[in-house]
Amino acid sequence: MKTAPAILPKNLKILKELGAHIQMARLRRRLSAEQVAERTGIGRKTVYNIEQGSPTVAIGSYLQVLFVLGLEKDLSMVAAADPLGRKLQDAGMVTSKRAPKQTKKQ
Repeated sequence: MKTAPAILPKNLKILKELGAHIQMARLRRRLSAEQVAERTGIGRKTVYNIEQGSPTVAIGSYLQVLFVLGLEKDLSMVAAADPLGRKLQDAGMVTSKRAPKQTKKQ
């Protein structure tokens, strides 16, 4: 049985803010949660969970709602600037494309 990863309180706060922003965008467009649910093909309860910032909702569902609101390009901006990554790159640090394989503990 898989267990859900622990979400740090700081990250839960970020998800709640994202949900609040999505809800505000929906309200500005004068769309009901029911209308968004119909247009996305997801349940109204899932739309509610997104607006609450639930970490259990698949990112694809978040993307569908953003698409209906005309905000899907906002998601492509995540990590676009990446100042830390650029500093590491400029410093000449070599990074592999994959993380090293973990060895099994016995």
